[in-house]
Amino acid sequence: MDGWRDHLIVAPILLPLAASGLMLLLDERRQTAKRAIGLAATFALLLISVQLLHDVVVAGLEGAPATRTYLIGDWPSPFGIVLVVDWLSALMLALTSILGFTSLVYATARWDSAGPRFHALFLLQLVGLNGAFLTGDLFNLFVFFEVLLAASYGLMLHGSGAARVKAGLHYVAINVATSLLFLIGAALIYGVAGTLNMADLATRIPAIAGTDLALFQAGMAVLGVAFLVKAGMWPLGFWLPPTYSAATPPAAALFAILSKVGLYAVLRVFLLLFGTEDSPMPNFGEEFLLYGGMATIAFGTIGLLACRTLSRLVGFSVLISSGTLLAALGSGEGAVLGAVLFYLVSSTLAIGAFYLLVELVERQETDSVASGMVEAVFDDEYTGAIHPGEDGEVGTVIPATIAILGGGFIFCALLLAGMPPLSGFIAKFAIIHGLLALDHQIPLSTWSLVALIIISGLATLIATSRAGIDLIWAPTDKPQPVLRVAEAAPVGLLLAICLALMVFAGPVMNYMERTGRSLEDRQGYIQAVKGVERVHPPVPSSR
Repeated sequence: MDGWRDHLIVAPILLPLAASGLMLLLDERRQTAKRAIGLAATFALLLISVQLLHDVVVAGLEGAPATRTYLIGDWPSPFGIVLVVDWLSALMLALTSILGFTSLVYATARWDSAGPRFHALFLLQLVGLNGAFLTGDLFNLFVFFEVLLAASYGLMLHGSGAARVKAGLHYVAINVATSLLFLIGAALIYGVAGTLNMADLATRIPAIAGTDLALFQAGMAVLGVAFLVKAGMWPLGFWLPPTYSAATPPAAALFAILSKVGLYAVLRVFLLLFGTEDSPMPNFGEEFLLYGGMATIAFGTIGLLACRTLSRLVGFSVLISSGTLLAALGSGEGAVLGAVLFYLVSSTLAIGAFYLLVELVERQETDSVASGMVEAVFDDEYTGAIHPGEDGEVGTVIPATIAILGGGFIFCALLLAGMPPLSGFIAKFAIIHGLLALDHQIPLSTWSLVALIIISGLATLIATSRAGIDLIWAPTDKPQPVLRVAEAAPVGLLLAICLALMVFAGPVMNYMERTGRSLEDRQGYIQAVKGVERVHPPVPSSR
């Protein structure tokens, strides 16, 4: 590739950064202009991420190296900032752009006007997410972590209210401590290895010995704790359900991928450094991931059955998703990597859609003053009033709004529960198949993990059915919520993508399995980052 397409690698960082800076120059009363800039930027990000994903697939089909790097300032790796796009980072960029675009469209219905600087903070959140998925070294991973966290603090408090302030203070305190752990771990690693470039680090580990090796392992353990706090692993993830439930719906939907940043870091860093048999310290931390993930599934399942609000129910579903992914990674079986990635995409999209649905389901009355929405005139048919029929029978008319919300609610519930034939079932079935398709005797821990996956799905089905009966299908005299196109369309798009994952499960799973093989190809990644298939920014010509 050559020309402008070479620079698409850095565009997911520069585009939202420039757009957010432009928004800061605009007065808060220029809401229409900010919406236009935000929607244009997020839609452009969606197109760019799809193009990067297409380039990776085409390179793979042609037998060419799919991993490409971009050197900021033309400084050679490992001395400068290097951005890397490969099978995994292209997938995560596409997932982020889909959630970002749909969440922002939903926010334009009313939530972006609930507080100042929403659009600028939203785009800065995308800067941090995209940078974290593209960076090739640990220090810049820390930098982008801080960018996305700083933006998430503002998004968490957007809309004000005592509940958001209380949850926001807890969220800020926990993440500041997590950032300190990240910095300590990175400092220990740099002090021992002399580099934070991940590819360069992988080549230097064999030379570390003695007390330096113990310090290096301590640094990686501290770094792992920081990643797992972000991923929500028990007991480090207790903060997640109340925090996400307090956020506004579009912010919570985007937060659905924040926990996946920690999982991405585990995938990228630990599989590159320790995840294969030829690595210097193979299987480092696998048991911790396995049993910590299983405990997270159990904690999320208990919380799911105990909670009484939809927003908390979705928060515990995030923990179950994270626990399933962590435990499957900790099982040490490479056969599950493709299924893990399939489940990551399916569950993230379903959780994002569910967070957007929550507010619509719980909104029983329309307040035109608070929301800026036009009051609808509700008649008997719309509110589902009961009328005697000609033969004396009694029937209830189901309003169109309730039919749409109920259908979306059922779809989200079945996706998260893993019921056939949806993508959630395909992903869980593939994980279980990978865990059990072993030549050697299956350990008890694997059977326990399989049982937890099945039980958590059953608990999700029970909890969502109970909530649906209470909030949607129970007869009520209250006027039903007004449903705008800007609110229904994003949910429909996310669920349509989940449906496409089911219909095209074969090609999608092939991509995920190819991504899993690329994560195990340590030498291919190292070679690409340290000198082969490198993209340089253009050098200005002198006259």
